[in-house]
Amino acid sequence: MISFTLNGTQRQYQGDPNQPLLWYVRDELNLTGSKFGCGVAQCGACTMHVNGQPVRACSTPMAAVQNASITTIEGLDSVAGKAIQHAWQRLDVVQCGYCQSGQIMSATALLQNNPSPSDQDIDQAMQGNLCRCATYHRIRQAIHQAADDLAREV
Repeated sequence: MISFTLNGTQRQYQGDPNQPLLWYVRDELNLTGSKFGCGVAQCGACTMHVNGQPVRACSTPMAAVQNASITTIEGLDSVAGKAIQHAWQRLDVVQCGYCQSGQIMSATALLQNNPSPSDQDIDQAMQGNLCRCATYHRIRQAIHQAADDLAREV
């Protein structure tokens, strides 16, 4: 049995330990905010936080989350996460929206670790998140806006 916390709720998983985390969350728990994009950890649409770090859930086996704390887009309620979500809305970042939950999860992890990122920091942290609509400039702008908002709150 694999025990972990998902969005603040203790969970027990008794299935195949090699099953990807994404399939368990989407198919068994019906939390569909994290998307399946490529299946090989290259696009970032499936990004979740495991112990505060962004991971690609499509290639993370359930066995790897024993005793972990997992956050999906549905459970994102940190100060940085809320700032990112508000900036995304204010700056109208989303075009088609498919990649955005992964983008938001990666951006939130960045701000939690680096509250004042440079363009280079943002590009590095976000490089594993692909956007076919090419909203990268709006994504970067929203991350800067969220960082500015957080700095004003302190």
